[in-house]
Amino acid sequence: MVLAAGYGQRMRPLTLTCPKPLVEVAGRSLIDYGFDRLREARVDTAVVNVHYLAEQIEDWAHRQTSPQIIISDERAEILDTGGGVALALPNLGPDPFFVINSDSFWIERGEPALDRLRAAWDDETMDCLLLLCPLGQTVGYDGTGDFVRGADGRLARKSASAGEPLAYIGGYLVSPRLFHDAPMGKFSMNLLWDRAIAKGRLFGLSHLGRWLHVGTPEAIPLAEAALKG
Repeated sequence: MVLAAGYGQRMRPLTLTCPKPLVEVAGRSLIDYGFDRLREARVDTAVVNVHYLAEQIEDWAHRQTSPQIIISDERAEILDTGGGVALALPNLGPDPFFVINSDSFWIERGEPALDRLRAAWDDETMDCLLLLCPLGQTVGYDGTGDFVRGADGRLARKSASAGEPLAYIGGYLVSPRLFHDAPMGKFSMNLLWDRAIAKGRLFGLSHLGRWLHVGTPEAIPLAEAALKG
């Protein structure tokens, strides 16, 4: 599942006429970098949700040759990070699946991150496995982190636990069972992540490379410099 429905308000004025996933960094759109990661992970089908300037995302999708792309149409109402995935569940199958943001991306170091998520997955203990990054390995990120990871890989909210803060970097592996009893309509994945934390079933994996958070126009040259090495 590739999340591509948002407004990209912090990226204005670039997003007044262009959806944020199609904003370019070093001559390529942000969503292209995400699809590179999916191809590397041998993903053969991707569901992409659309809302804001949906036709431009659809035109981009029609030009892609792999993976096969299924459009999840949220034109009637944008459903946020949780509701958008929940709407697409019929197209995602019964097994764990990847979810990635289309408006930020990461640089690999060593084994690809999605392959590492797949290898680390334990269906007996996990409902969701997030890709996280130490703050020192982020570029263009001005936050203070989201989670703390325990020695066993389980996650707690940064505000509720001591330890090194880690930033969620827009990629995870999740079982469809996490969406059992999810709300109808619009909701954030944070709701389901907090439920998983309460059950001890939200886990995290630290990314080995760098994460490029391209949240504003000013972050674009920082990302381009990081791509050059």
